[in-house]
Amino acid sequence: MERAAVVSGRRSPSVPECNISTSTLAFDQHFTTTAKGILLLAEIVLGMLVWILVGGTDYFHLSALCWVMFVAILCWVLTVFLFLIYLTGTHNRIPQVPWTTLSLCLNCSAAAVYLVTSVVDALSVNQAIRGRHNYNCWAASAFFAFLTTLCYAGSSYLSYWAWKTTQEQ
Repeated sequence: MERAAVVSGRRSPSVPECNISTSTLAFDQHFTTTAKGILLLAEIVLGMLVWILVGGTDYFHLSALCWVMFVAILCWVLTVFLFLIYLTGTHNRIPQVPWTTLSLCLNCSAAAVYLVTSVVDALSVNQAIRGRHNYNCWAASAFFAFLTTLCYAGSSYLSYWAWKTTQEQ
């Protein structure tokens, strides 16, 4: 096995030059302490609890709970993407995208759809036998769905004010 020898600041010809590129992926360390960051984290955690609690049961026998799963997972995935975009500062690197308008649309849509989903989830609890696994999970998921709705409503409020500020400028 040959070892590369460094002679007077040069590498020996036996070692090929490797062009190594580095990434400049930066994280906004303070984003998670802002109101927007805290609400996004709460939406991610609470939304995940909703779909985990429903997904751990026999939800597929009720079409209403299939809707709950669809909304919970879709909103969760979109929220995770939005969180990563803001956390990495991608929204500053791609100014062509109207991020405040996108956030406003996502949050308002999610709040409205999650409100309907929360009601559907709560009404579906009666389909299970009280005290059983399905009943407990569906009741807990309905509670967390309402909390998630409140988080999306808060994010909608913050997104509206950010959008209004950008529109006035």
